[in-house]
Order: sequence, then structure tokens, then C-alpha cells
Amino acid sequence: MPKERTHQIEDTRIEKAVLVGLVTRNQSENQLKEYLDELEFLAETAGANTEEKFWQKLDHPEKRTYVGSGKLREIKTFVDAHAIDMVIFDDEISPSQQRNIEKELKCKVLDRSMLILDIFAQRAKSQQAKTQVELAQLQYLLPRLKGMWDHLDRVKGGIGMKGAGEKEIETDRRVASQNIAKLKAKLVTIDKQNQTQRKNRDGMIRVSLVGYTNVGKSTLMRALSKENVFAENKLFATLDTTVRKVVLNHVPFLLSDTVGFIRKLPHHLVESFKSTLDEAIESDVLLHVVDIAHPNFEEQLNVVNETLHHLKAENKSQIVIFNKIDLFKERKFDDHLPEEVQEELLTELKQTWMAKSNNNAVFISAETGENLGELRSFLYQKIKKLYLKRYPYKASYIESYE
Repeated sequence: MPKERTHQIEDTRIEKAVLVGLVTRNQSENQLKEYLDELEFLAETAGANTEEKFWQKLDHPEKRTYVGSGKLREIKTFVDAHAIDMVIFDDEISPSQQRNIEKELKCKVLDRSMLILDIFAQRAKSQQAKTQVELAQLQYLLPRLKGMWDHLDRVKGGIGMKGAGEKEIETDRRVASQNIAKLKAKLVTIDKQNQTQRKNRDGMIRVSLVGYTNVGKSTLMRALSKENVFAENKLFATLDTTVRKVVLNHVPFLLSDTVGFIRKLPHHLVESFKSTLDEAIESDVLLHVVDIAHPNFEEQLNVVNETLHHLKAENKSQIVIFNKIDLFKERKFDDHLPEEVQEELLTELKQTWMAKSNNNAVFISAETGENLGELRSFLYQKIKKLYLKRYPYKASYIESYE
């Protein structure tokens, strides 16, 4: 029997982080800058301050240490001089790369996937979400268990070590594999219970909010349902699916808010959270929320569409909701720009995206309430048509209120 090891977990102090990324043939310098900005936001959400960002131009990641030896020495010099707690890589690194980098840097090494899982562990509230996070962490950590002991002795917990990381990392492969099997069985049971709950909602049209993380889905959920739903300016503020009954002009429907999508999220992580996304997969209508004030909103929109395609939900009826139109105008329009020119530019933007979305687009601000009436009216018409088609026996009830 291997000797059992126990490790003290330090207090929740703000950890100091360094971020690392690559400019490659498939990733420009401008793209990397935005990805590292997003990675910094992820680190902040997890509870870390970013002290510095390092990047290097390479055709592809260096097989042994992701970056070249010279760049790694440069990072180590900074890590040692500034007492850095962790180095976070923007791309997923292999178990061997992680071990080699940790050996050189003598500090905690994470990648984007592990950082996201850490945030998931902090955010998970329901039994389903906690089980999914624990399963995803174990599947991620299993090939990395070799050589973890020395690493754990140095880092003493913190970011990247929450949830399953604290409990299960100190086990051998056999025990970890057994726990993975148990968690998968537990999720099957939870999924069956959730399917029963969803069947009990038959007779109601189901609508789901989907979108990139931090685009304002929960704020819109709160505006439409008029209930207090957790919303803040952090990535993955929502992890557990929230379902509310909403009534528009006496027509009821179920509205769910789901976990936000994000780029560079490996498919195996999407698979791990597939049951959390079942509300979206089984919905009648998807409200695809887009942060139009974000400089790369088109790329974020495409990331969500690609993820929906992976989930086989891309053919669902969709309304594209371009949110934060107030911030868009604030950031794009100079105070001295004549109002008629502003209106002309806005009209051109709206016409472009209405054409691309087959006239299924609305421009709103969930925060200020701008154009929410237009969205409610648009949504009401779509839901009413679905009711009349699917539940014709409710037609007289719906039409009596018109």
C-alpha cells in the first residue's frame, strides 16, 4: 500500500500569475493579444492577479516545453524575481509538457482547460454540476498523476487544486479510474431524474438562452423573468442551469439560462457538461445572446455556433439577440458625431445582421431595457406560432387574449 500523503491547503489569498501564449501560423499576434486578455479575465475570475504576459513566435508549440528554452529561461527569471505562484498557458499542454515546465520553473503550471475547470469548481452549486466538474477534473488529471507528488508538496493547493483536485489527486491511477466510473454512473442517475423532470414540463414551450460567456444572458434572464437571477461581470457567472416560468401576453413558456461557451474549450470538456446543456439541446427556441460591444463579437458568435453544431443543436429555431447596444454606441460613436449619422450607421449594422440571421435578430440592452419591448413582441409571436402548431387545443385560450 502506498503511503498516504496529506497536504495543507493554504488560505484564499490572491495568487500571482504569469500568462504564456504563442503566435503561430494559425494564430496572429492580434488574436493572441485578445486571447491573453481573455485568459487574464479568467485568471481574475479564479482569484489571481496577472503580473506579466509572455509570448513567442513559433510555427508550432515546442514539443518538450511548449515555448523555446530561451523563452522558458526568461519566464523563470521573472517567476523567481517576483515570487510568482503559477504560470498559465493559453493552450492545452500535454502531461509531459506540464511536468517538464514544472521541473524548470519550480511553480504551479496550469493551462486554459484546468483554469476553466477550477472556475467551474468554484461556481458549481447543484449536485449535477458538482459531479460533472469532479468527473471532468479527474479525467483531465488522470494522465497527469505521474510526478504530481513533488508538485503538490510545493504548491499547497490554491487555483487549479479545488474540488476533485484537493481530494483525488492524492490517489493512484486505479482509485482515480474507479472514481471516474462511479461519477459516470452517478451522472446517468441524475440525467434520468432530469429527463423525468423535463417530461413533466410537456405542454409548455421551452426557450433557452445560449451564448459566449459574459455576454449578459443572466441579466437578460432577470429582465424577462423579473426575478433575481445571479449576474455579475465575471466569466462563467452561471454554471448551473436556471429555469423560470415566464408569461408574455398571457402565454406561458419556460426560460432557461445555461453555462456560457468559450473558445479553445476542448471537446472532451464540452462532453463533460453536455447534460448541463440538455435544457438548450431539448429547447424549442434558442435565444443566442451576443455582446455586440465586444471588438470580436463575430468570432464569439461563431464559437457558439460551432459548439451548438457539436451538440447537434444548430438547427434549432434561433433568435440572435445583439445585447449591450448601449455600450456599442458609447464605444463606437464620438460625442461630436451627428445623430443622423449615428442612426444611419446603426441602421446599416442592423440590416447587415438581419440579413445574415434571416430576419431573426433583435438589438437590445438588457441592462438599460432598450428595445426589450421589441424583443418581447418578437418572442411572443414565435412562441404563439409554436403553441398553435404543437398544441392546437390551446388556440382558443391564446386567441381570447388578443
